Amino acid sequence: MEPSSYAAEKKGKSGIRRVINAFGYSIDGIAAAYRYEAAFRQVLWLNALLVCAAFFWVSETAVRLPLIIASFVSVIVELFNTAVEAAVDHTSTEKHELAKRAKDAGSAAQLFAMLMLAAVWLSALFG
Repeated sequence: MEPSSYAAEKKGKSGIRRVINAFGYSIDGIAAAYRYEAAFRQVLWLNALLVCAAFFWVSETAVRLPLIIASFVSVIVELFNTAVEAAVDHTSTEKHELAKRAKDAGSAAQLFAMLMLAAVWLSALFG
């Protein structure tokens, strides 16, 4: 990278400044996903409700923890899916087989995360 490039300037930080910047970028990413992606908002609110339900309805930590972890995994996968979609759309909004594969794979990852979430909850409730 050229020293004068935007990326080099951002990556050139070190120590606590880099940690603070990284935290800010993470908050920016969450805010952008929430603002521009309805699917992210839906997944976030669903999982926020499920985490609250886990605290109110489940008394055993050994049962509650997998419920909470599955919710976080679902949100994380949706953030990756959102990132893939944004990167693909930035490259081109024209119809292209590779773009479709990338977006479909991100969607499939979220499907599996939601299936895992459902399996963990069903196991906790009826297992």
